[in-house]
Amino acid sequence: MQIDPRYPFHLTYCTNIHPGENWASVEATLRDAGPALKARLSPEMPFGLGLRLSALAAREALEGGFMSGFRHFLDANGLYVALINGYPYGEFHGTAVKDQVFAPDWTTEARLNYTLDLLAVLSGLLPPGIDGGISTMPLSYKPWLQRRAEAPQWEAIVGNLVRLAEAMARLSRAEGKLIHLDIEPEPDGLIENTAEVVRFFRDWLLPVGGPMLARALRVDEDWARQLLLDHIRICFDSCHIAVEYEKPADALAALRAEGIQIGRVQLSSALKVALPGHTERLAPFADSTYLHQVIEQRGTCLHHYPDLPQALAAPADPSANEWRVHFHVPLFTAEYDGVSSTQEDVRAVLALAVRDGFTRHLEIETYTWDVLPADLKLDMLDSITREFQWVIAEVAAIRRS
Repeated sequence: MQIDPRYPFHLTYCTNIHPGENWASVEATLRDAGPALKARLSPEMPFGLGLRLSALAAREALEGGFMSGFRHFLDANGLYVALINGYPYGEFHGTAVKDQVFAPDWTTEARLNYTLDLLAVLSGLLPPGIDGGISTMPLSYKPWLQRRAEAPQWEAIVGNLVRLAEAMARLSRAEGKLIHLDIEPEPDGLIENTAEVVRFFRDWLLPVGGPMLARALRVDEDWARQLLLDHIRICFDSCHIAVEYEKPADALAALRAEGIQIGRVQLSSALKVALPGHTERLAPFADSTYLHQVIEQRGTCLHHYPDLPQALAAPADPSANEWRVHFHVPLFTAEYDGVSSTQEDVRAVLALAVRDGFTRHLEIETYTWDVLPADLKLDMLDSITREFQWVIAEVAAIRRS
């Protein structure tokens, strides 16, 4: 949905909040939730859905010929899809995901083929006049590649990204549809912060991928590098940026200086606790489904714990002054039973987006509702509505100021 005609934003939510790993379950859920949310939040204007599809669901949608019927449903109900979440390849609910959320990574054909399927899905759904984005994982998981990937691994990653960019560029040339891949830096990902993103683009994607794409498309290398910048972008996740203790304005300025574009902003808060403090209050958040990486600030140094249980079990460091936890908590409150959130960082990202217009897409990505204190839990549609209302009110407040 467009928040305000004076601003370019399309505000949506990521449907990874809803369980469903096959096409039938995804479609059934969205046929219920989509019209209901539109009636509440955007009765007069089209309402966007940030579609999450597993590899299985995407293949079923294409092989089963379901896209035409789904597009008809979207059009008939004033709904549209401009964003797809292509990060989790397999199951995302009801099972231990943990580090398998990074598998398969971008060194593999499986990740490329999955993303090409998502490209085919999105090209059939994307409304005219809007760019489309497919989010993806941060290339790989650092512990799998011994903290630093070797040259053959980087070359495999770049080769697969170039093949995807080639498909996107050919689609743009043939049909006029601009679709981009939105790489999502995450704690302990192969690229987890802005400095690592810049190094990847500067050292690998552009110098190595540019000539590869130039040969594939028979264009000059300068044009090929620009095509890579158009089609390979960054998903700027406000939760992840906060966990890394990055200042949004500095991160965005560094990306802009390199010509790296923001395909979307994902809006979600992380957990934080000042030290020494009541870290035991984080115990209910240490679930068995997802990784909740912890970054501990020790003066000017950062110490990483791969998951919240390890952080809780570690002896306290007397020089530590704060924990930030990768846990996508809701936006509407900054307090969680004695633990606070990085809500202020979300506000900062929104203010920069309103001021600079560096992206067209804002996507609410809150999916960890089960461990909320009982007094903060609502029905799922009510919970999603509350998140939208918070973002809309914040943008209005920023505009007034």
